[in-house]
Amino acid sequence: MKPFLLLATRAEDAAADEEYAAFLRFSGLDERSLHRHRLERTPLGDVALDDWSGILLGGGPFNVSDPEDTKTPVQQRVEAELGALIARIVEADFPFLGACYGIGTLGGQQGAVVDRTYSEPVGAVEITVVEPDPLFRDVPPVFEAFVGHKEAISVLPPHAVLLASSPSCPVQAFRIGRHVYATQFHPELDADGLCTRVDVYKYAGYFKPEEADEIKALAYRSDVRYPPAVLRAFVEQHARTAAIP
Repeated sequence: MKPFLLLATRAEDAAADEEYAAFLRFSGLDERSLHRHRLERTPLGDVALDDWSGILLGGGPFNVSDPEDTKTPVQQRVEAELGALIARIVEADFPFLGACYGIGTLGGQQGAVVDRTYSEPVGAVEITVVEPDPLFRDVPPVFEAFVGHKEAISVLPPHAVLLASSPSCPVQAFRIGRHVYATQFHPELDADGLCTRVDVYKYAGYFKPEEADEIKALAYRSDVRYPPAVLRAFVEQHARTAAIP
C-alpha cells in the first residue's frame, strides 16, 4: 500500500507526539504506512501526490483568521505552503482529510468565510450527520466528538457539500469534489489525548487555566467512541496499492 502523509503543526513535542500516536492508533496504520511531516520545524518541499494514498492535516495553534500582522514568519510560511498544496489537491480531487486547523485551511483556500463567530470551548459536543457520505458510514446519525477551537467556518463556498453540523457550530464537516474532506471535530481524539492537549495548551487561551481539571474530568465521562470510525473510513476508502517495481 502507498503510505499516507500526516502534516502536523504542533511545536510542543508532547502534543505533537500524542497527535501522531492517535492518528496511528485510530487509523489502523503503522509508522511505515503513515509518515509524519512537522511543518513548524521543516519546510514542506515538493509533495508528489502520486507517492501517497492520501494526505491528513491535524490541528494546532495556528488560526487562519489571525490578523496578518500577528502571524509569525513560521505561520506565514506554513499557510503559504498548505495553500499551494491544497490548491493542487482540490484540482486533482486527491484524497485529503483535514481536522480542526485543516477545516479552516481547506475552507479558507476555497473561499469560505473563516472567523470567530462559531468558536467552541474544549469538550465534547453532539454532531449531527446532515448528508450521507462514505466518511460517516460507520457512525450513527448523531454522535459525540471532541472539539476546541477559536475559529470556524461561518459560510461555506457554494461548491462545498455540508456533511455534519452541531448546535453551536453549523459546519462540522464538509466535502469538496469526491475525495477532499475536512472536519471541525477531532476524529483522532480520545479522552487521554484531550487531557494531554489540555495540559499543553493550558495557557493558550482556549479556556481558563483553573478550568483544566474540570475539563479533563468531563472528558472521561464523554462517549466519543464513534469519531475514530470517520478516520478509519477515510483510510479504508482511499488506501491505494503501490506499483510493483
